[in-house]
Amino acid sequence: MEFRLKELRKKNNISQIKLALDLDTNQNSISRYENMERQADYETLIRIADYFNVSLDYLLGRTEK
Repeated sequence: MEFRLKELRKKNNISQIKLALDLDTNQNSISRYENMERQADYETLIRIADYFNVSLDYLLGRTEK
């Protein structure tokens, strides 16, 4: 599975810390999601997709749209 969080974050020039604050989580969780060391729960996935205005399928690498 290709999780596009890191790609989206860097494309939008957002630090892990800023993203963590905006999503009401911590920087360590963001890092672990990006490195596939931990999987985000459904609620977090939805918040990330909404934050970047992308679909869950795009976020999870299931589509290019």
